[in-house]
Amino acid sequence: MKTAFLISALTLFAAAPAVAQTDDTAARRFEHGGNIYSYTVTQTGDHRVIDGIDERTRKPFRLRVGERRVRGTVGTQEVDFALRDVKPLTTPATILAAR
Repeated sequence: MKTAFLISALTLFAAAPAVAQTDDTAARRFEHGGNIYSYTVTQTGDHRVIDGIDERTRKPFRLRVGERRVRGTVGTQEVDFALRDVKPLTTPATILAAR
């Protein structure tokens, strides 16, 4: 279930590459599936690092997005999947705040 969220959430970053490519540490928020997530995106070498938290459960997530793979953790669970598995959301996520 969390992997489905991560794949859906990564669609936001694929759709807005200018945001994901910058070293922008300003917090952003979005709603998906009734949950609100806040996150930051930073560029580290040739990887993007997405740090965030599920505001309801307080579970943190940290994703390292490379050219072909996404690796990281959601809460205490490790995730690892191919970037090609990221599919567009069937319904658009609601951006709650972006500075």
